[in-house]
Amino acid sequence: MEDRNDLIEHYFNLGYEQKEILSCLLLIHDENLNSRQLRRILARRGLTRRKHVSNLSTVVNRIEQELQCSGRNIGYRSMWQRLVVDHDLVVTKETARHTLRFLDLEGVDERLRHRLQRRQYKGRGPNFLWHIDGFVKLKPYGFCIQGGIDGYSKRILWLEVGISNNKPAFIAKYFVGCVKVAGGTENTYVAGIQRFLRNDSCDSFFKDKSFMYGRSISNQQIEALWSQLRRRCASWWMEHFKELRGSGLYCDSNPVHVDGLRFCYMGLIRDELHRFARLWNNHRIRPAINCESPSGRPDLLYYLPEV
Repeated sequence: MEDRNDLIEHYFNLGYEQKEILSCLLLIHDENLNSRQLRRILARRGLTRRKHVSNLSTVVNRIEQELQCSGRNIGYRSMWQRLVVDHDLVVTKETARHTLRFLDLEGVDERLRHRLQRRQYKGRGPNFLWHIDGFVKLKPYGFCIQGGIDGYSKRILWLEVGISNNKPAFIAKYFVGCVKVAGGTENTYVAGIQRFLRNDSCDSFFKDKSFMYGRSISNQQIEALWSQLRRRCASWWMEHFKELRGSGLYCDSNPVHVDGLRFCYMGLIRDELHRFARLWNNHRIRPAINCESPSGRPDLLYYLPEV
């Protein structure tokens, strides 16, 4: 009973609505509850989003804290999600929007000027296509990021940082299932694994047809993810490392400096990437006009596409 109630609190703290919590309990955990029972459990645990609203000064302090690092690159919806999930605050999106605009008006206006229009994309379902690629913006400082995303749900399958994204063995260990790749020699092991796994299949995606190479810039899904990663997370680190180099504290031609930077920052960047992935997988993708891609939370679209 307590395990079930803990699950309810977990999904509530992720920002899930009541119908989403009920779907997860039934289809993932085989726990059948009705809306009335769920509301009773939430009330017993004091879980409400309308009462016990967090003090405004606390909200301001947390947003100011986020603005000191990568939070200065995100919009109010992402900031609201960080406040709810990472800081356990009860706050409305409107409060987050107005507070962020008050504290960072210049940043809000800058983000509004850089809105992009992207091509439409349609996936047939979870795990039909996986897109994998490397993010190279931090590579000059010794940090190589590799990620994989499900084409249908937009769920981040992995997002890791290491010392290289060109060695096939590093990439192959993340791989399970059918993949769409953005080209590059670092994916040769992945291609071999995929073709081996699909060697005895008899459908239209057997053997060599189970793996596709393409130019990185045409890999729409992963490139869209990299755009969000740079905006919300990586650009802060890029500026930070540029400042270290400009002040003479870091020299990228000095192997001792490179190893020292990795030693100090690898764990921090890894935690930041995992945080980005966790928040991304539980944020809500809004419905778009004339778009065939589904709307909803990536985690739910991936695990419960029938809901």
